[in-house]
Amino acid sequence: MTHHALSPALSDALVRWLDHLSASRGAAAHTVTAYRRDVSQFLGFLAGHLGGAPGPADLETLRTADIRAFMAHERERGTGARSRARALSSVKSFAGWLAEREGLDLTAILSARAPAHRRRLPRPLEEEAAKTMLSAIGDDAAEPWIAARDIAVVTLLYGCGLRISEALSLVAAEAPLGETLRIRGKGGKERVVPVLPAARDAVEAYRRLQPFPLRAADYLFRGARGGPLNPRILSGAMARTRAALGLPATATPHALRHSFATHLLSAGGDLRAIQMLLGHASLSTTQAYTAVDTARLMEVYDAAHPQGRRD
Repeated sequence: MTHHALSPALSDALVRWLDHLSASRGAAAHTVTAYRRDVSQFLGFLAGHLGGAPGPADLETLRTADIRAFMAHERERGTGARSRARALSSVKSFAGWLAEREGLDLTAILSARAPAHRRRLPRPLEEEAAKTMLSAIGDDAAEPWIAARDIAVVTLLYGCGLRISEALSLVAAEAPLGETLRIRGKGGKERVVPVLPAARDAVEAYRRLQPFPLRAADYLFRGARGGPLNPRILSGAMARTRAALGLPATATPHALRHSFATHLLSAGGDLRAIQMLLGHASLSTTQAYTAVDTARLMEVYDAAHPQGRRD
């Protein structure tokens, strides 16, 4: 963007804001570069949109329609929804800082909504691939107890829909596992998940073989030297197993959680019940997780909804 697209006051404000991000907030150099690019694009757009280089006072006159025009302009330039959302976030961050420093009313910018974009999610595994992963993950382990450990963890991810952080935060006092597990998930929210016999058996097999003293408050899953199991170790084991089995790179620990949800839904599970099992705050997240095609959802709808059946 050419420098004349900015008034001296806004140009100076932009430099001071970027310095503030670097110095006070410790933002990385590439983050500051992205912020500079996003805000400069916005101010450059306004210069053309308003017919002259905008100053701070011009920003107060903006309406929601002006922000929408900027987003439409970006879309026409081929900017994707995720990048447009990031650009708007940068602009709002700058506007918030400027409003506070200069006492400006920048409501139109600060209340603008980002475009919706679907999060890219790990692709769920086919049921057969998930089962093969569960049985094969211990094949190249250095010791039998390590094989049993890896099988137990991936069985919890796939069999109970746990996040890897949730599985690794289980303590020894929770084993042997009962019929259900009380999980503290994101944001400290608690949920209760049923424990399948296969998961219970896998955890018990590991517990019998592992060589360390397990006090009640200790983490259940241990690394080779006895410390808490690092999630990267499990990711590495899965990477080696998927390479050996010829599975896609998308076969990650988190993909097992997606597979749990997807396979439950395709077996006729209720979307709201699956939402509770996964601990999602919103149903739309669950819908994104359960990557089941519309035809399958319509089948469930037709079967379950009295008005839905089409004769």
